[in-house]
Amino acid sequence: MNETLKRLARLPADYVDMHLTWQRRVLPKVAPLARGRLIDVGCGEKPYLELFAPYVSEHVGVEYGTAFDRTHAAQRERKPDVYYDGVTLPFPDESFDSAINIDVLEHTESPATVVSEIARVLKRGGVLIMTAPFSFRIHEEPHDYFRFSPHGLRLLCERAGFEVERLTPYGSLPSLIAHKINSYLAFRVARLQALGQVVGKLPHEAATRAGPNFAAVPFVVPAMVFTAAAARALEHVVDDPTESLGYLVVARKA
Repeated sequence: MNETLKRLARLPADYVDMHLTWQRRVLPKVAPLARGRLIDVGCGEKPYLELFAPYVSEHVGVEYGTAFDRTHAAQRERKPDVYYDGVTLPFPDESFDSAINIDVLEHTESPATVVSEIARVLKRGGVLIMTAPFSFRIHEEPHDYFRFSPHGLRLLCERAGFEVERLTPYGSLPSLIAHKINSYLAFRVARLQALGQVVGKLPHEAATRAGPNFAAVPFVVPAMVFTAAAARALEHVVDDPTESLGYLVVARKA
């Protein structure tokens, strides 16, 4: 499939992905806080390179090599800049001005170690922009270990020497429900994983070879679009502050 067709195919796929929808809302608002040298811990294929490029002088992507090699992203053109052992970041103390850690913490066996290592390589006053899931399906198995409340994220950051400046939920209650429904329809009913990877989705999942359930696709796709549209219509009407897809953290090294 050529790149133009991939981009066109991704439009509906991205529309029904409520998690991605919310990240595209919140991350551009905090990206201008980044500056100087930026370390992207758990970068995958560096999907946020273009978002942060206007604000930083260098974007260094770091991945845990053993885990990354088993993902579909490992087959794609853009690769991490540096691989590490999953424990110690291979950089001296205070090497970076900014750090991002986007939907990675749940896949680490020791989240506290990861946050502490990020703090170590950040300069004083350096900013950490991090997202982590709260209510989300099990994914990237078997390396899916944790979910995080806002209180847990604050504790992790403060124990590592960060001052939390912003800790906000993303994904309203309607979006959360819609995301779960659409995940079920896409992955369990229509089996769209392999097709999704062809157009650039699910990069951190292992490569999937099983084909779609073509008989279900004509029913599933309109249902997913309707569900996503309904969530968008209801998100300003129905709210529950104790429910979210995940949390955004902005913290600064003290």
